[in-house]
Amino acid sequence: MLKISSFLLLAILIVSGCNIKSGNEDSLEIKDAYVGDLFKFKDAYVGNASAVGNIVSRLESAEHFKGFELKTGDEPYGIILNYGGEGSEQNHKETVIYNATFLFALIQNADWITFNFNNQEYTITRENLQNWYGGDFRGLQSEDEIKTFIQKYLDDEDKVNQLFN
Repeated sequence: MLKISSFLLLAILIVSGCNIKSGNEDSLEIKDAYVGDLFKFKDAYVGNASAVGNIVSRLESAEHFKGFELKTGDEPYGIILNYGGEGSEQNHKETVIYNATFLFALIQNADWITFNFNNQEYTITRENLQNWYGGDFRGLQSEDEIKTFIQKYLDDEDKVNQLFN
């Protein structure tokens, strides 16, 4: 009887533990855009659709994310991301910088990314983004480190606009 009671108690604890919610699921802002451990996808490849989808679904504007295409036929390899929803041009630019930085930091063979918003398209290359930052950012080792790194540059609207001119 003790074994059965112990087993039932353990089962109830496991089931109830699976239903706990963090309360942060609805909070997707530029400073808290991601949800979960993105670094488990570190060193993924463009051809890994599961990794790319998981990363993008945890980044800025994930609630407007419509789908993606992977361009792996010929080098340079790239990703096309499609977004819906409304937003200002400045907001789109910040999303491009934020998401591209994470994607380039985590996906080792991504050379370019095109972001399609309703009526605006931005293409950014790894090389252009690294030049804009003034160095390689792939050595960053955590989500918080990348977030802090990005935010320094996003706070300067003129600097943001320089990348797209």
